[in-house]
Amino acid sequence: MTQNIYDDPDFFHGYSQLGRSVHGLAGAAEWPALQAMLPPMHGVRALDLGCGYGWFCRWAAEQGVRSVLGLDVSHKMLERAKASTGQASVSYQHADLEQLNLPECSVELVYSSLTLHYLADLDRLFATVHKALVPGGHLVFSIEHPIYMASRQPGWIVTEQGRKTWPVDSYQLEGPRVTNWLADGVIKQHRTVGTLLNALIKAGFVLEHIEDWGPTDEQVAAVPALAEEKERPMLLLVSAHR
Repeated sequence: MTQNIYDDPDFFHGYSQLGRSVHGLAGAAEWPALQAMLPPMHGVRALDLGCGYGWFCRWAAEQGVRSVLGLDVSHKMLERAKASTGQASVSYQHADLEQLNLPECSVELVYSSLTLHYLADLDRLFATVHKALVPGGHLVFSIEHPIYMASRQPGWIVTEQGRKTWPVDSYQLEGPRVTNWLADGVIKQHRTVGTLLNALIKAGFVLEHIEDWGPTDEQVAAVPALAEEKERPMLLLVSAHR
């Protein structure tokens, strides 16, 4: 079963203070790049894996989707999402993505933001999603970049030349990595980029766009703290279709 860290009171409180929790999609610097990877939304049936507060679900409803279902393992997240949603085309359901079953050819779009790196059995999920998509249907997701996940903490070191660098720890050693982020004992699953993309290919997906996301110069000018994201990729954005 997927670790339900988001129902931990300390974690949930810390998460609620993040910019993307307070401001939604507008608070996620990668959203413009991720949005550009989405297919036309009008009339589609969509699924949001790890929907959190439901920001994407509500945005999708505003774009005219036929329906969008948000799934999450966290009861606290779903409570917040339901309380913030009034569109009839949006629904939410509790689900463990490690054990997910979906009707075949039931959706045109599956979306996920910063969720899949928590899953141990990603092969099963990709196979399930592939069957759930109609032919030509799209999978678009963001995930914590494997290089960032394998970075040795506490982070930056300075070389003799005065340049900051972010050392990587055992990149080829795949499996669970335990971090203390917002709460102690958060488990994430490290995979190399090759393993991740090959899992999609094995499931039958056709890769469309892969992006080692980094902020634009305009974003860094507006939020100087984002300059750190130009030093090493923190997020990987992926779009594929059945």
